Amino acid sequence: MPTPQFVLDLRQKVGRDRLWLSTAMGVVLDDRRRVLLGRRNDTGNWTLPGGIIDPGEQPADAACREIYEETGVVAVPEVLTTISVSPPITYPNGDQVQYLEYCFRCRLTGGEARVHDGELVEVAWHGLDALPVIGPVTIRLLTTALEADAAAFTFSGLGQVLGQGLAPPV
Repeated sequence: MPTPQFVLDLRQKVGRDRLWLSTAMGVVLDDRRRVLLGRRNDTGNWTLPGGIIDPGEQPADAACREIYEETGVVAVPEVLTTISVSPPITYPNGDQVQYLEYCFRCRLTGGEARVHDGELVEVAWHGLDALPVIGPVTIRLLTTALEADAAAFTFSGLGQVLGQGLAPPV
């Protein structure tokens, strides 16, 4: 799926400056405990399937939609495993973004893994002991999804969030 129209409209106003966007992705495992990964067209990196959440769209719905659009695989989100903020990213075309990330562990229900749109150049199932080179963010999301019983998140602490003098005693 190409860049959503609402992002293109924002880009006309802000140029290549950093946009704050939400994204949803899925850790999809098959019955052999292999994980579904796609190699991105723009960066060449292997990553979890996912993408930008449309305005008004539920994050779990976006994860399901994006997994299907990118890989042809039908998967149902079962557990929200991570809510996190990505590091700032600059794409090869100069667009800058930072994402609020929702990662779901998903149950495979159908479809066939294949390149299903232009965002990925390769789609494949990988054994957890034979992963291709993946970045630290993907490693963190995958590891958390495999271990999580509930959502994992980062909390900086009351002192950081409310200020040293405002944090109530513990």
